Amino acid sequence: MTASLSADEQRVLDNLQRVEERLRTACMAAGRRRDEVTLMAVTKTVPPELINTVLDAGVTCIGENRVQEYLSKCDVLHLEGVERHLIGHLQTNKVRRIVGEVDMIQSVDSVHLAKAISDAAKMTKRGVIDVLVEVNIGGEESKSGVSPESLTELLDKIAAFDGIRVRGLMTIPPIFHTEFEKRAIFYKMHKLFIDIQGKKVDNGTMELLSMGMSSDFAEAVLEGSTLVRVGSAIFGERQYK
Repeated sequence: MTASLSADEQRVLDNLQRVEERLRTACMAAGRRRDEVTLMAVTKTVPPELINTVLDAGVTCIGENRVQEYLSKCDVLHLEGVERHLIGHLQTNKVRRIVGEVDMIQSVDSVHLAKAISDAAKMTKRGVIDVLVEVNIGGEESKSGVSPESLTELLDKIAAFDGIRVRGLMTIPPIFHTEFEKRAIFYKMHKLFIDIQGKKVDNGTMELLSMGMSSDFAEAVLEGSTLVRVGSAIFGERQYK
């Protein structure tokens, strides 16, 4: 007999269905297949029971912002067959704690951090970890990420680190309110992604473009995103303690 759902669990499932419908609509409008875009459920401040609700409903990728928060709840999550990403800024003193616990780190933005991740990964069973390089596409001083102008140089330098494999790029763009503004910045990021693909970066496949969140994932899909990071549109507004 299936256990009845709580009101919060039902709300989350309803939200997930709406997000999925919007995602399918965006893919159709872009002339893309739905399976070309991965839906990541962002779990920052979300209790384990609600994370498990979406995992049991078929979500196969989660992203956490903070090392300590992920480690505090990962043991009770239904993670079989699920990709686990760290998407927040990673301090080098926490690298060894997280490298063996996730499948990908999405926020590499310096040679120093890439080297620390590579060194830690070589001490794990797999010996290597997938990463994305974070690009500060809007040039905002308040955000981390390498500048578009410095991206090629960074990729060339970290290509020598055999404990990491660069799978693509990620970005957190400025907050815009019109569809035109959102699409323009995503277009700029996608163009950069295509340009880097053409250069055939060493030690990487450059196949993933992680861009788009709750407020703009549809526009990101229209402009070529392959992975969208959706938190509040699924789980509701974050509840900070």
